[in-house]
Amino acid sequence: MIGNFMLFPALVLIFSGFLSLFLRGNVRAALLLGAPLFTLWMVWQISDGPQLSVPYLGYELTLVYGSKLGRLFATVFSLMAFMGALFALNQRSKLELGAAFTYAGAAIGVALCKDLLTLFVFWEVMAVASTLVLVSNGAAALKAALRYGLMHFLGGVILMAGIAGHVAQTGSISFEAMTLERWPEMLMLAGILINAAAVPLGAWLPDAYPQASWSGMVFLSAFTTKTSVFVLIVAFPGEQVLIWIGLFMVFHGIIWAILENDMRRILAYSIINQVGFMLTGIGIGSEVALNGAAAHAFTHIIYKALLLMSAGSVVYMTGKSRCSDLGGLFRTMPVTMVTGVIGALAISAFPFTSGFVSKSMVTQGAADAHLSGVWYLLVAASAGVFLHAGIKFPWFVFFQKDSGLRPSDPPMNMQVAMIIGAVLCIFIGVMPQSLYAILPFYVDYVPYTFSHVVSQLQLLLFSGLAFFLMLGLLKRTETITIDSDWLWRRLGLILANGTVRLVVRVAAPVRHAGVQAVQALLWGLNKTHNEKGPLGRPAQTGSIAFLMVLFLAIFIALRFYS
Repeated sequence: MIGNFMLFPALVLIFSGFLSLFLRGNVRAALLLGAPLFTLWMVWQISDGPQLSVPYLGYELTLVYGSKLGRLFATVFSLMAFMGALFALNQRSKLELGAAFTYAGAAIGVALCKDLLTLFVFWEVMAVASTLVLVSNGAAALKAALRYGLMHFLGGVILMAGIAGHVAQTGSISFEAMTLERWPEMLMLAGILINAAAVPLGAWLPDAYPQASWSGMVFLSAFTTKTSVFVLIVAFPGEQVLIWIGLFMVFHGIIWAILENDMRRILAYSIINQVGFMLTGIGIGSEVALNGAAAHAFTHIIYKALLLMSAGSVVYMTGKSRCSDLGGLFRTMPVTMVTGVIGALAISAFPFTSGFVSKSMVTQGAADAHLSGVWYLLVAASAGVFLHAGIKFPWFVFFQKDSGLRPSDPPMNMQVAMIIGAVLCIFIGVMPQSLYAILPFYVDYVPYTFSHVVSQLQLLLFSGLAFFLMLGLLKRTETITIDSDWLWRRLGLILANGTVRLVVRVAAPVRHAGVQAVQALLWGLNKTHNEKGPLGRPAQTGSIAFLMVLFLAIFIALRFYS
C-alpha cells in the first residue's frame, strides 16, 4: 500500500541539505538546526511495522518500516545531524553542509527501510554525499576523496552483485536475517564490511577522514561505519566470522593509533577499533551482545563526535593537527579541553560515562556465551583504548609540553555543540536505563555492580600507569605510518609500472617480427600482381574460360563425392 510521504524522515534532511545551498544568514541557520529536530520528531511518530510502501517491477518496496533497532539508529543519526550542524555553522563551504545533510538523511533511510533495493539506493547516496563532504575541503582533499570514492563504489558494486544473486535465487528482496551458505550472501557481507572499515580494506578511513575540514570529519565519523553496523545486526547476527574480524579490527586500530602523531588520524584509527567491538558483539549474536553492539554504536557516535569536535576546534583555532606541534592548550581553551577529556573518558568506558554502560554489554555477551578467550581479548583491548584515545589524545594536545600557542576557545556555537555532546555522554552514563529502554531486545543487565566498577577502575588506572611509564616511547615525531592501503597505493603502482615495462620490452621484438612479416607479404603480393607477375599480366579470354571450366569441374566433383 502507498502510505503518506510525510512519514519519510530521510527526505526531510536530504531536501533541507539541497535547500541550504540557496539560503544564507539566519534563515539558513534556522533550517540547518530545525530540520534535524523535526526529523527526530518524525522518527518517533513511526509506529512498528511497514509505514510507507510502493510497488516497483512486481516487488513491494518498503521505504519506511518501524522497528526498535531502526528507531534507535535513526534517533542518533538525527541527533548527530543537529550537533554537527550547530558545530559547523561557521563553515564557509555551503557544499559541505548540504552534502552532510544528504549523507545523514540517506543513513536514516537505511535505518528505516525493509527491502534490499531501497537499502542499496540509500547506500549509494551515502557514498556520493560523503565523497562530496571530502571534496568540499578543496584541492588538499581531492586525491583522498578520489581514493575514498573508489573504495566505496567498489563496495557498492560488490553489494549490488550480492543482492542481485540473492534475489535471483530466493525471489525475495526482504531485508532480514540471512546466512552465509550461498555466494550472494557472502558478496553482500564483503560489500558491507568495506563500509565498516574492516581490515585489510579499512585503510580508506584514516586515509580520507583526516583530509576533511575541521567540521567535515565530525559528520564522516557518524554515518558510514554505523550504518554498516546496523545492516550487519539485521542481516548477519550470530555469524561467528564477525567475531574474529571484529577482534582483528580492535587491535589493529589500537596499534596504529598508538603509532600516530596526527591527532585526527589517532581518532580515525580509534573508529576502526570501536567498530571492531561492535562487530564482535554481532558475531556473538546473543540478545545481550546484539544490544551491546547497538548501544555501543549509539554512544560511540556521540562521544566520537565530541572528540572530533574538540580536535576540530583545535584545528580551527590553531591550524595545526600534529601532536608534536601542540600542547599546553588547557590554559586558553578550557571548554575545548574539558569536553575533550569527557569524550576521552567515555571512549575509555570510565564509570558514569556512556561508554561504560554500552561497551560492557559486549564483554558480558562474550562471558555469557562462555567465550573466555574473546572476553580476555576484549578486556585487554579496553586497556588499549584508554592508552591511545583516553590519555594520548588529551595529554599531548592539551597538557604535556607548552607549545607556546595561546588560542582561545572557538566561537560560541562550537562550544555549545561540544557541551551538548559532553552532557549526553554523562547523562547516558548516569542514567543508562534511558538508553536501555530503546534497545531492540529486553535488557536484563546491571552495569553498576561493585565488582564491575572496581575491575574497570583498576584496568584504567594500570593502563594510565603504563602510559606514563612509557611516555618517552609514545612521544611522536615526524613519521609515516604504512597501512594496508600501501598494497594498492604503492605496491600496486610499482607492479603496474613493472608490467608496462615488461610489455614494452617483450613487445619490441614481436613488433619487429610482425613488421618483417608484413613487409614480406607485401613484397610477395607485389611480385605476383605487378605487370610482369603471373597474376598481373593481361590474360587471353580462352585462358580465363579454361580456368573457369576447370574450377567448375572440381566443384562438381567435390559435391558428388561428399
